[in-house]
Amino acid sequence: QVQLVESGGGLVQTGGSLRLSCAASGRTFSTNTMGWFRQAPGKEREFVAAISWSGSMIYYADSVKGRFTISRDNAKNTVYLQMNTLNSEDTAVYYCAATQPWRSVSSRDAYVFWGQGTQVTVSS
Repeated sequence: QVQLVESGGGLVQTGGSLRLSCAASGRTFSTNTMGWFRQAPGKEREFVAAISWSGSMIYYADSVKGRFTISRDNAKNTVYLQMNTLNSEDTAVYYCAATQPWRSVSSRDAYVFWGQGTQVTVSS
């Protein structure tokens, strides 16, 4: 079992930055592929970024490439999402998720464990 708790969301102006954190508990965190997803009102949950257990493989959605950075600290059982140059389209609830293999990492169905989410609101 892996329990995930996101933090770091909030209200930010267009062009601003936020860093989300996802703290994990469970003995297998260091071997998990970790992902970030987001869900805007009235929309389906969509993939944002994923990172392999070692950090050697990283994958981003085209919509955030060049603006967001995913990273992890296995010693702290934490995965991060640094978000820069935010715009209104980034407004959503952001979720972190965990799975074991690096496979279909952009698919919601690939992930077994999910956090409760943290709200990010970008105002113009």
